[in-house]
Amino acid sequence: MPKQVDHAGRRRLIAEAVCSLADERGLEGVTLRDVAARAQVSMGAVQRCFHTKEEMLVFALGHIGERINERVRARLIRSPAQSAATALGHAAAEISLLGEEHRAEARVWLAFVAQAAVGEALAPTLRANYAALQEAFTDLIREACAGTVPLDPQREARTLLALADGLTTHVLVGHLTPEEAHDVLHAHMAGLWEALSPGRLGNP
Repeated sequence: MPKQVDHAGRRRLIAEAVCSLADERGLEGVTLRDVAARAQVSMGAVQRCFHTKEEMLVFALGHIGERINERVRARLIRSPAQSAATALGHAAAEISLLGEEHRAEARVWLAFVAQAAVGEALAPTLRANYAALQEAFTDLIREACAGTVPLDPQREARTLLALADGLTTHVLVGHLTPEEAHDVLHAHMAGLWEALSPGRLGNP
């Protein structure tokens, strides 16, 4: 009887190999041969899963994006006692990838962003990720605002997402320490929630 192959599992394994190599070398250093070696599969197995390197990179980006988004969604699921401010602050900190445990993931994410800036193949996946996060942020800000102050929830969501994303770069290149980046993010959140609801300031 022919051996059954878990194609979905193999694609995820290959995606992890792509991310591992991208962390070490950047995407320009990712080759099909090296991916096969890192994933401990044959070149033929890689080519059966992905017809081109571009297709493989798009899948790997979606894979790492989904991993980050799962953690963010977990932060956005809040108990009745948790404020929108707290949930949003935790989610923004998660996106920033400032923790040491997420530093490799941050390097890989920025490698994909850099590639998407010069090639269209990866850009749609990145735009979809950012759009989903922006929508979630907008909903929480709108909930906290509740129409009581003249504030544009979508604009504030865009600002927060851009800040959180930008802090990742500043930490990776050594311009800010993780602690300094957390301070910047916290100060922005404090100002936002003070403007929204004085006296009910969240504590992200």
